[in-house]
Amino acid sequence: MGFKFSRMNNRSIILNGKILTAEDLEHVQSSGLNSWQKDIYSFLKNWFDDSDVIITHTSGSTGKPKEIPLSKVVMRNSARMTNAFFGLDNTKTALLCLPASYIAGKMMLVRAIVGGFNLITIEPKANPFLNIETVIDFTAITPYQLNYSAETLKTASVKNIIVGGGHVNSKLEKAAEKISTSLYETYGMTETASHIALRYFNGKNKSEYFTALEGVNIAQDERGCLIIHAPHLSENKLTTNDIVEINEENQFKWLGRADSVINSGGIKVFPEQIEKILEEVIEPNYFIFGLPDDILGQKVVLFIETENIDRQKLLQDISQKLRKYEVPKEIFCIPKFVYSESNKILKAETLAKYQL
Repeated sequence: MGFKFSRMNNRSIILNGKILTAEDLEHVQSSGLNSWQKDIYSFLKNWFDDSDVIITHTSGSTGKPKEIPLSKVVMRNSARMTNAFFGLDNTKTALLCLPASYIAGKMMLVRAIVGGFNLITIEPKANPFLNIETVIDFTAITPYQLNYSAETLKTASVKNIIVGGGHVNSKLEKAAEKISTSLYETYGMTETASHIALRYFNGKNKSEYFTALEGVNIAQDERGCLIIHAPHLSENKLTTNDIVEINEENQFKWLGRADSVINSGGIKVFPEQIEKILEEVIEPNYFIFGLPDDILGQKVVLFIETENIDRQKLLQDISQKLRKYEVPKEIFCIPKFVYSESNKILKAETLAKYQL
């Protein structure tokens, strides 16, 4: 399905079945609104003004979130790309259940403006599908929301869901097997104004590979890291820090971060791959990290957020799941990890705090 890029500045949006124009926004009284509604109207006023950019922020996955100015043209083009993939037009209905203060929520609004479809807005919460009686053609949620709404989605009338803002773990994938809604994990970054690739993770077409969307070409640098070429989203090629495996179908499998790869005895070990395997074995929060070793160069070490654990039994369970060189050489119990503002584990900061 093709899509066209245009500089047209749409001047209206359909919210909850009612057309709202740029002029209508001038008469909206914020005093009677909740904070999440204020964020929606604040963004829309910004979108319909004469500026060329929207100020947004990175996720903060590696530290404090950074401020990034995003071109409205790029955001429109990103919206058209997603709308084309899911066939979203003025006959469809979508659901906004994410905060409009973040890029994922902002892009739902832009997609509705560009596509001309009805956008139902509700307060962001753990299970956004409770009491939703309308058929929903498309929405975006976080892994946290999927976890709490998996049971509801077994009977809800939702056709397509993209899941972003965090890792879709094996527990969620298993829960997704009983959901008829088409579920897609997203790959993208703030700089690309949302996702540039999707991975279908339930149903008969379930895959380990992300498929780049139309207009996006991918390659690898000398490190094996993903290079994104999407002229409609960025004038320059974007080189990421994500090591990937690419096949001939413009698809890639995410292996891990280049700055976290452990070189143990000359073998490259990807912590993220080990962490995914161990999701079915370890209950508390945990992470894999490489520490210096006189013989191996680096050794694989497991850190668990707990006061104490049966290391011997855990090691036996782990050894049955992992290859020999992936099995942790040591297991450390740490009372409390250090987290980012978006609640992601900061590994290096955690090790520094406990002088490991």
